[in-house]
Amino acid sequence: MKTIIIRQLLATILLALTCTTTLAASLKIGLNYPQTGRYSDQGLQQRLGAFLAVDEINKAGGVMGQPIELVIRNTAGEPERGARNTAELIDRERVNMVFGGVSSAVAIASGKAARERDRLYFGTLTYSNATTGEEGHSHMFREPYNAWMTAKVLSQYLKTHHGDDEYFYITSDYTWGWSVEESVRRFTNTDDKTTHGGVTTPFPRALITDFRQALEQAEASGAKVLMMVLFGDDMVRAINVAYEMGLTRKMQIVVPNLTLGMARQVGPTIMEGVIGGSPWVWNLPFEFNYPRGRAFVEAFSSRYEMRPSTAAASAYSIVYQYKEAVERAGTTNTRAVTRALENHRYSFLKDEQVWRAFDHQNVQTVYVVKVRPRSDVVADEYSSNFFEIIDAMPGDEAAQTDAEWKLRREQAGKPLAL
Repeated sequence: MKTIIIRQLLATILLALTCTTTLAASLKIGLNYPQTGRYSDQGLQQRLGAFLAVDEINKAGGVMGQPIELVIRNTAGEPERGARNTAELIDRERVNMVFGGVSSAVAIASGKAARERDRLYFGTLTYSNATTGEEGHSHMFREPYNAWMTAKVLSQYLKTHHGDDEYFYITSDYTWGWSVEESVRRFTNTDDKTTHGGVTTPFPRALITDFRQALEQAEASGAKVLMMVLFGDDMVRAINVAYEMGLTRKMQIVVPNLTLGMARQVGPTIMEGVIGGSPWVWNLPFEFNYPRGRAFVEAFSSRYEMRPSTAAASAYSIVYQYKEAVERAGTTNTRAVTRALENHRYSFLKDEQVWRAFDHQNVQTVYVVKVRPRSDVVADEYSSNFFEIIDAMPGDEAAQTDAEWKLRREQAGKPLAL
């Protein structure tokens, strides 16, 4: 009798442990970002934003009772490594979705690896039109704007203030750079390369000498607008050289995709007056009264003692958007979550956004920003009041139409539906 009681007790304990394990089983998601390489600052911001979102969600009860577990991998900004990481995160770590990336080439390669394994991939900082255009597919969602949207909002401002000026382009030689230059030329009417010259710089291993040679050509061109289609450390190095050469005083510098991290790395003295595009900056929710955006900035600033960049906001938003899509679907099944995302409208860190169904592009308001004088920048508690918002465009006006998207797909020999 005693033996039977002991067996029953052990069985009860085992059942209780099994139930506890099942209830506590985590919902894994994978962050695939550059810990090292030219885009490591933007990568760090993604990680900080993602961890903040995960901690907040878990403190609030997780996703359908399951805590989120964030599994990270370093892409080093290399497409092949990004794809391998994605495969490993899904095959070995059993994550339910993957997000991240700074280079569009990395995002595209990683997204394909996710599609092969029937998992969603969310592009966190990927601006090439190709990500949700020619290379778009059913398993890729892009949270930030693309090059087309960047170009539309910048051209609105530049045609008003620099409509008669000559441009010179310095472009990073890979899919993001090509995409941005093509789009900006199109919408600023500067596609005549005889009048509006340009040069490419190597990616991902451009040297200071590459940037100096490119800037010497820009100076010799006599152009009034210098379009620096460079990102991360490449932009930082190039603009420091431009400052040494005196070009920041002779030309209007435009950085199409400008982030807080890049501005901080260079510093306010050199960056003053630089113009760029952005889907979000930390002062936006305070200036336009977006409560959830303010709460994010305050939580991030308090936790990390710095202001969040676009990269942090994008990663933070993706984690919450995935959580809510899973809850609407009632499952982590990829197809069901996809349906829950498509055409979903929401307001989170800014005004209304929508995950568009036909291309999985996040359509949202886009902005032109200008770097403030040094005295304004350092007046902020974290010396980060860099950006004055000087223009904006609604997402529906900035984004490609369905017909424009289908034309690009047709020209690339791709199906007209994801």
